[in-house]
Amino acid sequence: MITVRVEKSGQKIKAFSVSGHAGYADKGQDIVCASVTSAVQLTANAITEQFRERAQVTVGENQISLRLKSDAGREAALLLQALLEHLTILSEDYKNTIQIIVSEV
Repeated sequence: MITVRVEKSGQKIKAFSVSGHAGYADKGQDIVCASVTSAVQLTANAITEQFRERAQVTVGENQISLRLKSDAGREAALLLQALLEHLTILSEDYKNTIQIIVSEV
């Protein structure tokens, strides 16, 4: 199962981390893993490279995390909210493959 952890302060997302495997299909054929990976990479790259937000990004084996170093600008904040919505829809469409944990910080 993929575990998504999201840290929010009020309505603003401050950080997220994604780890694990969906287990939906064999390695290299898992559309859930591919969907999550693509969405997360797009979000992290857009926030740091396009929007130039200050963020700490950590990438490891089957794991990525992003922590904003300051309040995100409007575009980055909307993108983070869109990522959470996208992952939530995937978790509903592909039951027992994605667990989303949202905590208040």
